[in-house]
Amino acid sequence: MPLNATLLEMLACPSDDHAPLREDNRGGAPVLVCTFCESTYPIEDGIPVLLLDEAEPGPRGIGIDASAESPAGPPLTPEPSPDPDGQA
Repeated sequence: MPLNATLLEMLACPSDDHAPLREDNRGGAPVLVCTFCESTYPIEDGIPVLLLDEAEPGPRGIGIDASAESPAGPPLTPEPSPDPDGQA
């Protein structure tokens, strides 16, 4: 049973991004999916469970942009600094 459209409009991802949610089915179960991080939240007996502890993290984690080319933040392996004397 789909959620009421007015209710769905008011709901947002509980992570820091607070992005809108969309309805979907995962493994035959109804879920809400964050449009930013793609984390999923179960719908149990027609009631959305918007708890971070109950979420299935998106591909990069909860609250992290799923469409980004690479994770935010500095590179995992920093490039070596050039030698001040010009030698490698």
